[in-house]
Amino acid sequence: MVSTYEEALKWMHNRTKFGIVPGLQRMEEMLVRLANPHLNVKAIHVAGTNGKGSTITFLQSILLDAGYTVGAFTSPYILDYREQIMFCGEMISEDEFIHLVNCMIPVVEEVEQLPCGAPTEFEIITTMAFYFFGKVKENDIFIVEAGLGGLEDCTNVVTPLISIITSIGHDHQQILGETLEEITKHKAGIIKKGIPIVTAELKEEALNIIRDKAKTSEADYFEYGKHFFTSSMKDQQTEQFCYEGFGNAIENIELSMLGQHQIRNASCAITAIQLLQKHYGMRISEPTIKHGLKIAQKAGRLEKIVSSPVIYIDGAHNVEGIKSLVETMNVHFKDKEIKILFSALKDKNVEEMAKELREMTNNIVMTTFDFPRAMNRDELISNANSLNINYECNLQTAIDENVKNTRENEILLITGSLYFISVVRSYLIKKYV
Repeated sequence: MVSTYEEALKWMHNRTKFGIVPGLQRMEEMLVRLANPHLNVKAIHVAGTNGKGSTITFLQSILLDAGYTVGAFTSPYILDYREQIMFCGEMISEDEFIHLVNCMIPVVEEVEQLPCGAPTEFEIITTMAFYFFGKVKENDIFIVEAGLGGLEDCTNVVTPLISIITSIGHDHQQILGETLEEITKHKAGIIKKGIPIVTAELKEEALNIIRDKAKTSEADYFEYGKHFFTSSMKDQQTEQFCYEGFGNAIENIELSMLGQHQIRNASCAITAIQLLQKHYGMRISEPTIKHGLKIAQKAGRLEKIVSSPVIYIDGAHNVEGIKSLVETMNVHFKDKEIKILFSALKDKNVEEMAKELREMTNNIVMTTFDFPRAMNRDELISNANSLNINYECNLQTAIDENVKNTRENEILLITGSLYFISVVRSYLIKKYV
C-alpha cells in the first residue's frame, strides 16, 4: 500500500514497463474483482485519431453549464497526471488518487499471476476511472476517451449511451495497421448494438466501414454533412458557425478554440447533446449549448501561452493534425511571420509532418525531449539533416533561443507530440508567464 501521492505516482509510473498491449481480458479481470463498476456508469465513448480531446472538452463544457455533474477520462495528460480523471472540470485530489491506487494494488497483484499477464499502466488508470465514477463519485454522465484504436482498446469494456468517432487518420500503424481501412475497423469497434453513433469523419473509404458497422449493429447513425451540418461565418478572432440537425438550427455559435476541425468537433458534441435530450430526458437549452461551446478551452490545443513575444503551443501529433494546424494558422494569422519549434515521436511520419509545416514557413527548428518514445540525439540529427531543417538537441536551449529571437510581428509556434507539449508548457509557464 502507498501512503503519499509521490509513492502512488511512482507505483503507476513503474507500470509503464509493460508497454501497450491490446486486448480486454486484463481489464475484465480487474473490473470483476472490483464488482464491475463500468456497468454502473452512464457514458459517452469517444474514439478517433484526432479531435477526441476537443470534442470531450466541448461536451463537458455544455453539460457543466447546464448544471449536470460530469466525469471525464482522457489521455495523455498535459499538466498533471491526475487530470486524466476529472470531475466537473477539476482533476481528482491527491487523496482520491492515493485511495484509487491502494484499491488497485491488490487487484493488479492478483491479475498479473493469471495467464493474461500483467495489466499495463493505461489499463490500470482506465480501471481506476471506471471504479471512481462507477462506485465512488456520483455523477450524471461519464465521458470516456479511447486510448488507442477502439476495438481492442481497454475502454471498450463500456456500453455507453452514445458513441462518437471524431476523425480518422494514420497513427499507431504498428498496432492498428497501415491502411486507413484497417485503422477505421479498429475505431469502429466501439460501435455497440443499438447504441447511437455520431461521426465527423469526412473520408469516404473510412465512412463506408463506419456505416456498415452501424448497420450490422442496428445502431442509429448520424454523420456530419449528411444528418447534421454546419455553415461557417468569417471571423479572424474566433470560429463562428451555424448548426443544423434534428430538424432545427442553432445560429451564431462561437468557439474560442480555432480551426475548421474544431467546428466539426463541436458539431459532434451538439449532436450528442441533442441525443441526450431526445433519448435520456436531459434538459439543455440552446443558450446553454452556445455558452458552453464559447467558454470551452483545452490546454495544448492552439493555446496562446505567452503574449510578449506571442507564443502558441499545439499538440499536432500526426500528419492529419499538422494539416489542420497549418490550415488554421493560414486563416487566422496570415498577416504574421511564423517560426516553428517542432518535435515528434520516433514512430511518427516526421518527413510528411515537416513537409506540411513548410506550407506555412521554412523557419523551422527541430528538437527532442526526455521521453522513452522521443527521438534520441542521433535520430534527431539524422532526421533534421535529411529534411534540411535546423536542429537543437537541448530542449531548453531550443525554447530560450527561439523566444529570444521572436520579434514583434512574429509568432513562435511550438508543436508536435502531446507529450512534448506537456513538457514545453510546463517550462514556458515557469519561466515566461
